[in-house]
Amino acid sequence: MRVKRATMLRPPKGDHNRPAGCGQRDGRRKRMVFGVSHGSHGSSARDLLSKVPQVTLGFWIIKVLATTVGETGGDALSMSLNVGYAISSLIFLAFFAVTLTAQGKTKRYHPVAYWAVVVATTTVGTTVSDFLDRTLGMGYTKSSIVLLIGVLLVLYVWQRATGRLVFENITSRKDEVFYWVTILVSNTLGTALGDYVASDTGLGFERGALVFSVLIGLVALARFVTKISPSTLFWAAYVLTRPLGATLGDTLTKPVPEGGLNLSRIVSSLVIVFAMMAMVAAVHKRQQRLEPIPELAD
Repeated sequence: MRVKRATMLRPPKGDHNRPAGCGQRDGRRKRMVFGVSHGSHGSSARDLLSKVPQVTLGFWIIKVLATTVGETGGDALSMSLNVGYAISSLIFLAFFAVTLTAQGKTKRYHPVAYWAVVVATTTVGTTVSDFLDRTLGMGYTKSSIVLLIGVLLVLYVWQRATGRLVFENITSRKDEVFYWVTILVSNTLGTALGDYVASDTGLGFERGALVFSVLIGLVALARFVTKISPSTLFWAAYVLTRPLGATLGDTLTKPVPEGGLNLSRIVSSLVIVFAMMAMVAAVHKRQQRLEPIPELAD
């Protein structure tokens, strides 16, 4: 009796001797190369349940766009529409409350809900910082010091309450609350710090943006050449991207004699919002392709 030779499926070209799960690791490596990730994302289940995005290069680009529109949008309401800093702060605090409520109801990361809260914190940060600096007369230096102490205090309480500081894989309600409080205070600090560097030091908006770009680059370099905690580096970069966005926004909208381009605050805000939405969609689509597929139990 003739025995038929069993045919075997040949693996795709280039995949010979490729270990199982290698594709998943490759995708994860690519995701880590472009960000300040802490190097261990935990299990796939935690990745899927996290309510915040993975930290990649795309994340930082969107963050800068969000902080820039926070600056131009905040100024458009308080200055272009003559609403004032106090009323604008209340309006944006209400916007922040609405977006944060929507974010809190999500079960996992939702790009629209997440970035809407980030934009809300940047607009609140802009108007609150201006209220402290100008309406209360604290000035950029004093308000920056007070807000820096505020950020450090929130991080300290977070560490004491949970035993850790995280910026990815946010799955618990307590971590999520501390996460957003830290972002709100850090964005307010970033606004005051950006105004201080651009105005009080006399550097102007363009050179101020260059200074913060260099500082962010140093933080990114420290990720690879030092043993500083990834959480510390992340929050340092997060604070610095706010004044970068603020100085970029002021460069677009401030009068020419003050070093700006004198563009419309409202038009600039709309253009940046559309650019941000396109970037959010592109990054989300890419991360969906790299997202690991949970393995079935034997």
